[in-house]
Amino acid sequence: MKNRSYSLAILFAATVVAGAMTSIAFAKPRSQTRGGANTKFDISYAASLDRGPITGRIFIVVSKNNSSEPRFQAGGYPRSVPFFGVDVNALKPGEPAALDASAPGFPINLSELPAGDYYVQAVLNVYTEVHRKDGHVIWVHLDQWEGQHWQQSPGNLVSDVQRVHLDPAAGFNVTLTLSKKIPPVTVPPDTPWLEHVKMQSKMLSEFWGCPIYLGATVLLPKGYEENRARSYPAIYVQGHFGLGPPLPFREQAPPTPETPEQRQARLDRSARETPYEFYQSWTSDDFPRMIAVSFQHPTPYYDDSYAVNSVNNGPYANALLQELIPYLEAQFRISPQPSARVLTGGSTGGWEALALQVQHPRFFSGTWALYPDSVDLRRYQVVDIYRDENAFEIPAGDWAHLDRPALRSRDGQVTFTMRELGRLESVLGSKNRSGEDLAAYDAAWGPVGPDGYPRPLLDRLTGTIDKDVAAYMRDHGFDLRYYLEKNWATIGRDLAGKIHVYVGDMDDYYYNLAVYLLDDFLKTTEGPPAAATFEYGRPMKPHGWQPMTNAAMIRMMASRINQTAPGTVTFR
Repeated sequence: MKNRSYSLAILFAATVVAGAMTSIAFAKPRSQTRGGANTKFDISYAASLDRGPITGRIFIVVSKNNSSEPRFQAGGYPRSVPFFGVDVNALKPGEPAALDASAPGFPINLSELPAGDYYVQAVLNVYTEVHRKDGHVIWVHLDQWEGQHWQQSPGNLVSDVQRVHLDPAAGFNVTLTLSKKIPPVTVPPDTPWLEHVKMQSKMLSEFWGCPIYLGATVLLPKGYEENRARSYPAIYVQGHFGLGPPLPFREQAPPTPETPEQRQARLDRSARETPYEFYQSWTSDDFPRMIAVSFQHPTPYYDDSYAVNSVNNGPYANALLQELIPYLEAQFRISPQPSARVLTGGSTGGWEALALQVQHPRFFSGTWALYPDSVDLRRYQVVDIYRDENAFEIPAGDWAHLDRPALRSRDGQVTFTMRELGRLESVLGSKNRSGEDLAAYDAAWGPVGPDGYPRPLLDRLTGTIDKDVAAYMRDHGFDLRYYLEKNWATIGRDLAGKIHVYVGDMDDYYYNLAVYLLDDFLKTTEGPPAAATFEYGRPMKPHGWQPMTNAAMIRMMASRINQTAPGTVTFR
């Protein structure tokens, strides 16, 4: 989830489904069938909406308020309204699918729902059958260029919002009709500064047996159109799926300036400037002339491939480096020289920015990895996947067990646990189809299971760790510290001076713990020394912290490029 799930209400409130009105009309509370044994929802759709049959997962979302549609209030953590999920197989038009008290729920089960009046909505997340190159035939949700958000994925079916009285103790039977299909995503228009690219990947399409797309958003430098003979270095910015600028970039000043208190609060979390301040730097006369690029590479399991070759996702690293980047270099006059390519990104993007540099040491000239996901799997957040038996709990003496944290506030308060994370993903999808963090790691880093789906590292309901999966992740290059230690003799010379890592000492996801271990190793390297940079935000700097503005970081990148290839970066 991380920075994928700031607020579903904010991210998706503007989404309008086909045929929906601009305001939500709520039905009056309906009388419910009584009887504690009869506690269920019946969900169906009409042939006029979809000819079917449909295989996928149905969600029922329940909310006490109508500030936004219930679907936009569910699925995020640490806050989510109650929702429940169940798989459906070849559901035909008019055929009711039942969701009852046996369906998994988050943060509570249906039987635990207090009696009362609620706003209720159903969503059907549609799966597609794929015949993969490895011979497996599986059902997955193919991303529709929305970033694996079931709440707004084009082609998914949704019901109107109904207000109903629910009392699980007395029993109820609520009928919901999926009446609308979510329309295609609207890609933002190109501007003189920003252009969008989408291309079908031959490699990935062959792997999945159906069309799979890669994309990029390109931020152009000042003078790009006037200097048609010039080529430019590129900053490849990694991160979650999005169609906005690669770096925070806004041409218009905010309508309401920050108050001094707001500015101080922002700077207390990170030195990062506002999008308008970055625009002013990017377009100034003395700023390095470079091109910034963000990738779009959602997989059937997550909004992002982690930019690695994977037995579950397919050859995403090869597709990015051998298909997308060469296309961008030709299309936008980007220099094809390794000395002119640098990387950055935060969180998931921070891990990718480090992994791409480490696993392809000669392809890039340097990485500035910000608050990366776990770079040493002895600290998979707080879990040691090699030594710990259980990801959810810590033995305390002979009798007690303490829940492991997954998320904290900057003052140390635990706000979410690993057990809750496992429960959430068990509701979002079976067979590693939750579209969230644990599924992302299993798909990108882990082996294929006997059924063709990613084999889970940890059981979602018990927390038991599969040691064979842990060893696979380590031995196949996804524990980045282990990979560096194992291969330093051959790749170290190509990485010297290229690694720069920044993380707050109170990172919300405990990612600083793994960074400390990577730092410890790189301080010991010989022949040659790593000459890596590590900086920790102290005191109490959270996830999202960086010590410099984006403009200052780009100047550091430009300096690095000009040191290794003098004259590559110009300022006019």
